[in-house]
Amino acid sequence: MSNAETRPQATPPVTPRIPRRLSFWLKELPFALVLILTTLGVAYTSFSKQPIVGYWELLAPLIALVCIGSGWPSAADKTARLTLIGSQALHWLAFIVVMNLLLLPSVQRNFTANSTALAVFTLLALGTFTAGLQVFSWQVCSLGLVMALAVPAIAWIENSALIVVVIFAMMLAVGVAVWWHWRKSARAGQG
Repeated sequence: MSNAETRPQATPPVTPRIPRRLSFWLKELPFALVLILTTLGVAYTSFSKQPIVGYWELLAPLIALVCIGSGWPSAADKTARLTLIGSQALHWLAFIVVMNLLLLPSVQRNFTANSTALAVFTLLALGTFTAGLQVFSWQVCSLGLVMALAVPAIAWIENSALIVVVIFAMMLAVGVAVWWHWRKSARAGQG
């Protein structure tokens, strides 16, 4: 026997396989998280009637990290990655500067808390969309579009809360009636 035959063969490391469905949801999780956090921020601002500067200042770097993570695979070398990080840092720094300009006391005298929240949300949507264009990420661009479409929806909901409550109550009543009818017919079928 030769020396090569007596040595044990090295086995490749075993990596756990993530199911395709789970892998898809894990990839989309950062985008969903940003959308949820953004919506919660706008809802809280609308409810409290006060702009929450710190929240938006923390959310912007989080979106920058999501954008960097989204663009990272297409950055081929160290220079491209540094360019990606630098451009996203400057992009979101510009957003924070403009947001803080909106929140200056001299500007706030002209806006209500609701209009300020919608203006900041609009800026965030625009910033997210343009950041998605920079990193060539359809997910980030889609996130920006969803945020942009939410701006008029939020304004409409704030202006017509009574209509929304009535529609929701009617949908709930129809749902309960259908459920009750379904349960009644299921019991009749068993008896």
